Amino acid sequence: MKRIATTCLAACVLAGCEEDRALVVGVAPAAPEDLRAWYYAGAVELAWSLGRQWDGEPFRVYAKREADAAYGFVAETTSCMAGRCRYRDLNVAPDVTYRYYVAAVARAGGAEASSREVAVHVPRPVPPPAPRFAEAVALDGAAYVRWDNAAASEEDFSLYAVYLDHEDEPVLLGETDSPGFIDFLAENGTTYAYFVTSIDEDGHESGGSPVAQATPRPDYAGEVVRAHRDSPGASGFRFTASDAEQAVVGGADPSRHFRVDARADELWIDLAEGVAVHSEMRATTALSCGPGADADCVSWNEAPARGYVAKSVRATAGFTMIFRVAGEGGQARFGAVRVESAGVDQDGHEFVVFDWAYQTQANNRGLDRLAGTGSG
Repeated sequence: MKRIATTCLAACVLAGCEEDRALVVGVAPAAPEDLRAWYYAGAVELAWSLGRQWDGEPFRVYAKREADAAYGFVAETTSCMAGRCRYRDLNVAPDVTYRYYVAAVARAGGAEASSREVAVHVPRPVPPPAPRFAEAVALDGAAYVRWDNAAASEEDFSLYAVYLDHEDEPVLLGETDSPGFIDFLAENGTTYAYFVTSIDEDGHESGGSPVAQATPRPDYAGEVVRAHRDSPGASGFRFTASDAEQAVVGGADPSRHFRVDARADELWIDLAEGVAVHSEMRATTALSCGPGADADCVSWNEAPARGYVAKSVRATAGFTMIFRVAGEGGQARFGAVRVESAGVDQDGHEFVVFDWAYQTQANNRGLDRLAGTGSG
């Protein structure tokens, strides 16, 4: 259907008069082309292309319910970019079919040249179910968020949206069609809270999942510390907050948290002043049971609140020990060390290889990747 008329045409259409009786006055602008309409997330989206002779004229959007006799004026817009124009109609009701057309309006005289008509049905909004479970896994300089994938079984499921549960308002971090997301913007020593929603093909969004929290912290593997009697300059160790700081230091370095000593054919971890170790050592299969870990992975999930002593401990392969150290301001910080192996190199010098993690947030006892996380 084509209309070329003055603004009298709009009044005529609203009054229900026949199209061939509309006045044609002045030079008509180029009509919009390729008008398309679709429903998404509670609104009808319209898009059209500029006519080949378009000369900067604005556009008017007209709409009606399919059962109505006459069109009504909706809005005037100039929102165009790269030859394509858009308009979003939020004033729609569910279970109703709407018809639209768009008209270019001449600056002089108000003559209009209209597009073809299009129809779109607005469905009743029924979002997919929200994830029932969410978990945030602390990594080194990142956080991995994962959740149940039940919503994906819905026929019209489209994707998940991951939000940062900010104190002012939620912040959308990203979207994915799989039940996992890594936040690479998370920083060590800061606690982050996340929740996830499900979205269907029509943009209907569920409520949020339970909130999950994580506090990223440094996490290193394969640190080599040598026995003090063999290599005093590489026998000390300190928990560090970043890669920029050297963890292995001299055995007499005042910044060390402990050093490795050889006594009676055994390697021992001797604590520096002000450092304590938990009286229990636990047999573990890994320092952290994070993403991709085996189902039978065993790690020490959280630093105990009490039970720390200032004494030497034997460096025993396959065991994790928890340390309490004084950080900035004198507040307690916790570190975990899992001894991977103890041995002798080609020169007969003894050494210990271990993985370690350090929680840079004061008084936070979460050390394993899942510690301190959960739903709430």
